[in-house]
Amino acid sequence: ALPSMSQPIPVQITVVSAQDLKTLKSSLAYTLVRVEYNGAVLGDSSKTHVLPDGTAEYDFSSSFEYSPEGPNSLDILVQKPVLLTLLEVTSKDKKKPDKITPLAQAVVDLLPLLQGTSRQAIIVYWLDFIFVSQAGLEVIVSTRELLLSATDFSSGNLLSVTVEAAYSVPDAFTADSQQNYMVCLQMPAAAEKELPLLFKNGLLKAGGEKEPFPRPKNWPVGPILAPNALNIPGSFIVGGPYEDEDGDLNKSEDKEFRTQAESSRRVVWDMETRCFLDADAVAVLQMRIAERRHWPVELCRMSTGGKGKGNKPDKKDEDKPIAFHGVAYVNMMHLLCPGVTQIRGAFRVFNYEDSEVFEKTRVQYSIFRDRRSQLSLGKERLGTSPSSKAATNKPLKEDSNAMVRSGELDLCTWEMCGCVLSISLCQHWLQTARHREQCFSPQLYSEAGTFLVMEIKLDRPLVPKRLREELAQRVQELIPPRPALAPRTEGAKKVVEDYHKRVTSVAVAILREYHELFGKQFLEQGVMDHETMEEQKRQLNYELNTSGKYFAFKEQLKYSVVKIVREKYLKTTAFETKEQLQAFLSELYVYLVDHMHMALNKVGKWGSLSQQLLLFAREAEAIKDLKLASLFYNQVREPQISLIQAWLDYGAFCLLYEDATKAQECFQQAVCLDPQHVQSLLLCGIACVKLRTYEEAEIFFEDACSLEPPSIIAWTLTGLFYEMQNNYIQAERSFREAKKLLRAELEEERRILEAAEEEGKKPTPPSSQPGNRQSQEVKATTAQRCRSVARQSVGPTMLLLSAACSVPAPLSGVSPIRVSLLVFGAQNPNVWAQKGHLCYQQKDFDKAKDCYERVISFEEDAADMHFVYLRLGSIYLDEKKYARAKHIFLLACDNSASCLTWLGVGIACYRLEEMLEAEDALSEANALNNTNPEVWGYLALICLQVSAQPVPLGLKNNTLLHEIREAQQRFGFGDPSL
Repeated sequence: ALPSMSQPIPVQITVVSAQDLKTLKSSLAYTLVRVEYNGAVLGDSSKTHVLPDGTAEYDFSSSFEYSPEGPNSLDILVQKPVLLTLLEVTSKDKKKPDKITPLAQAVVDLLPLLQGTSRQAIIVYWLDFIFVSQAGLEVIVSTRELLLSATDFSSGNLLSVTVEAAYSVPDAFTADSQQNYMVCLQMPAAAEKELPLLFKNGLLKAGGEKEPFPRPKNWPVGPILAPNALNIPGSFIVGGPYEDEDGDLNKSEDKEFRTQAESSRRVVWDMETRCFLDADAVAVLQMRIAERRHWPVELCRMSTGGKGKGNKPDKKDEDKPIAFHGVAYVNMMHLLCPGVTQIRGAFRVFNYEDSEVFEKTRVQYSIFRDRRSQLSLGKERLGTSPSSKAATNKPLKEDSNAMVRSGELDLCTWEMCGCVLSISLCQHWLQTARHREQCFSPQLYSEAGTFLVMEIKLDRPLVPKRLREELAQRVQELIPPRPALAPRTEGAKKVVEDYHKRVTSVAVAILREYHELFGKQFLEQGVMDHETMEEQKRQLNYELNTSGKYFAFKEQLKYSVVKIVREKYLKTTAFETKEQLQAFLSELYVYLVDHMHMALNKVGKWGSLSQQLLLFAREAEAIKDLKLASLFYNQVREPQISLIQAWLDYGAFCLLYEDATKAQECFQQAVCLDPQHVQSLLLCGIACVKLRTYEEAEIFFEDACSLEPPSIIAWTLTGLFYEMQNNYIQAERSFREAKKLLRAELEEERRILEAAEEEGKKPTPPSSQPGNRQSQEVKATTAQRCRSVARQSVGPTMLLLSAACSVPAPLSGVSPIRVSLLVFGAQNPNVWAQKGHLCYQQKDFDKAKDCYERVISFEEDAADMHFVYLRLGSIYLDEKKYARAKHIFLLACDNSASCLTWLGVGIACYRLEEMLEAEDALSEANALNNTNPEVWGYLALICLQVSAQPVPLGLKNNTLLHEIREAQQRFGFGDPSL
């Protein structure tokens, strides 16, 4: 809380000097500066000569008294600036007084005063276009003691509210000089007070041009001579996409209505007002937001015509009704999300009804109606127009007609209340203020679709967001440390092995960087032209050098090389001559390069083998042979090169079919290998959800969202997690972040494609010339780059989505298709592939077939075409469409041949009675996996056709066994009971 002060503290304003006081007319001779604050003139400086270079030294000081309970309290201090007026002094006749003419005005923000002395360079705004340069004033604002201690300032918070405009206003709004359009809301303020924040003098504008972006925000003070001086320095309304806003009208279906409304009739304020919240007020604000969620923001039109003695509101006017009394309900819950400091959006305006306001906000009073005495309106009146001022001694009917004419009451409202039918009854109703308000406030806001655009901003978040370092530390605490390796003696063999591991690690990291830049499709295309290869090499080198990764990779290899020099060459002393050093470096270079090639060759062979094993594992998983799948997944992880993807693949398998605890261990191993790997962190979070350790899950999801560059998948899955926790505010913000990133990514892809198309449209030489070939290659490469952007994230996403399906309710009810639609959209083949897989698992084969057929009709392939082909082919086999099945399985063989793809070809050929082709296909299948009993079964059938004895080998396919037995009986071989 603020310290109690018995004595006011003087706030001193010193105008030091002015610069560039030059105009288009005659040179200025003498000027003075007038200082005003909160409607009071603090003093004028002495007449000062302006030097030829446009400078003037004033050294003029004035002051006002600050007091927490006085007219210049802290609330006024942060809201209102000091007004400086530059005056020209001229004298034509010594007998007559000097002529003083206003030239320019400037304002001084007192907010920095809360942290101590403020020395500011202030821009001066001329009253007309007479300037040749931008003049300035140097001002010092100081106090003899701090207004707030460092503790009070740091424990408090600065809240600012900006009301931009009310759009789609009722037609009854008129541009009458005696009508004042106002907005007001109330906030807890310093010293446990309630502070009304009032926005007056809204400007009614007709239809036309939209308000520009960016545009400056204005001080909440009355009109001054230089309108530009009302602009708050460095504070602008920047706008933004509707989808990124809070509020009521941020959906795609609202865009057309808002676009039209923003160029139609509107009331514009563009005004910002501020208040300082001490620690107690911050606590009250948090409590009220949690309790109420919605905050009432009142809107009305008030007459400025009537006034009592001394320009004070007449007591009789206190009970007058309020015209066009409306309210907007601002959802403040977003301010309780970690790290959130502002909400901005469009909020619908409704007619002010006591019961509705209380139901939504728990507020039992109206600021304009019940607490108008707290509002500082000055000469502006809160009563009605002069036409109804003398209504006391007039008949009610005459009074009502006057109100109708003045625009404060429309005839439709009176008719709705029954006033036309029964004047005496209406006169009885008018005895209560609440019903008078209902009568005098037309029910027009909802019909007009009025909405208020405003922003509420805090200097610091109410709920601090955990820092990236803190999240990384928490993740490290959640993951058990890897067991330390047993100490082994150093030796030549050991250091060479260590060098191989380091080279392998760097190679894998560089390959990952290549995939992120260009995608994997370039490697799959086979031979690449030299120019494309060199361009990719240049881009990769640039990325590695500018990001600092090249230096990091070099550091990883440095210690291995040092160990080789010591252990292999036994060299620990300095060389005597430069020739010896050069000879040694040459020999060492050849040795290191040779062993680098050896290590890279192992990586290439292992990469090919691991891909084959992974494909076999996924196939075994698809046919529910979980024991065989587990065997293959474990074989992928066997080599000493521990790849992240191997841990993730095996962990996802364990999460779906085996043990969530074992899955969590796999994902944690992946995080140990790379603490900033987004997929590993997300899968750790999913595993925690399945194990019902939700607090740990939140840490992993938050950490994944805090990484750079931001991930669409991370924000989407985080939103689903919060939705599962019924934390809909956090879920909404997460989904909004995901959509924002997706829009940015799609916009970048669109820009690249347009640039490529534009490049292709330019006049080019004939195709035989190199220039045209290069242009076409650039265009093709650019288009391929765009496709790779989408392909890069699709595979890991489908891994992630299938894992998300396995977590307990209610997240288990979240369809991965919903996530896919959020992330990719309905025109992406991966969405339809995922939907087909779900339908296939649910044994809805007709829908699965439709989805798979749609996938293969797209120009671009899905990420997992292998399983699309396998399952679509199996559906065709079940439907006895053997020719189609054969075609699909051949496509699968061409895409990624395996035992199951050739088995599908063999079965289709056998059913088509193409025995030679069937035998060749089954032989290929047997070569890839000689333990598949179904392959042996169909081979047995073919052998029976040529009088061979079958060997079923534990075949479990009952249909195939039945056919084999029938064939045995038909050909007279073996025991039918086999």
